[in-house]
Amino acid sequence: MNYLRGFIPWLVFAGVSSFGWQWGALAGLVSAVALLIADRAGGLSLDLRLLEYGTIVFFAALGVLAFARPDSGLKMYGSALSMGWLALIAWVSIAVRRPFTMGIARRMAPPEVWHTPLFRRINVVLTAAWALSFTLTALAQTAASAYGWHVAFSIALQLAGFILPARFTASYPERARARFMETSGARADIQGGLAS
Repeated sequence: MNYLRGFIPWLVFAGVSSFGWQWGALAGLVSAVALLIADRAGGLSLDLRLLEYGTIVFFAALGVLAFARPDSGLKMYGSALSMGWLALIAWVSIAVRRPFTMGIARRMAPPEVWHTPLFRRINVVLTAAWALSFTLTALAQTAASAYGWHVAFSIALQLAGFILPARFTASYPERARARFMETSGARADIQGGLAS
C-alpha cells in the first residue's frame, strides 16, 4: 500500500473539509509539505515527485481562494476540482515521460530495474489507469455537484476513483512481468538450464 502514501494529503483534505473547505485545503497543504520533507530527510530523490509538487500547488492555490472567498460557488465542486487536478497531474506526468507512479514504485523495486523498459512500461500503464480513473471521477463528481445528488453518492464516487485503480495497481505489475517473461523466452531458458 506504499503507493497510497502520496494520496494522504487528498484524504486529509477530504476529511478536514467537513469543518470548512479552507481548513481542508490548509490541512492538505501542511500534510503534503510534511510528506515531501520526510521523503527528503529519508534520502529519497525529489526528481520524480510530480504528484507531491502538484499536490502542494493545488492546496496552496485552493487555500488562498478558500480563505479569500469562503462562500465561493466553487466550494461545492471541491471533490471534482481535486480529482480533476489529480487527473491533470497524472496525464502531464505521462506527457513529460515521468509517470507519477515511478517515484512510488522506486520505493519498492530494487535500483537495478529502475531504468529497464519493462519498469517504465508498467509505470506508464499504471499512471494511465490512475489518470483515467481520476478523469472519470472528476466528471462524475461535477455532475453530482451540479445536480445536487446525495452526499453518499459523492463519497461512493470518490472511493471508487481510488479503489479501482489501487486494485489494478496491486495486480498489474506481476501480470506484466509474467507476460514479459513468457514472451521473451526467459522462462524457457531458465527451465532449459534446470533440465540439463
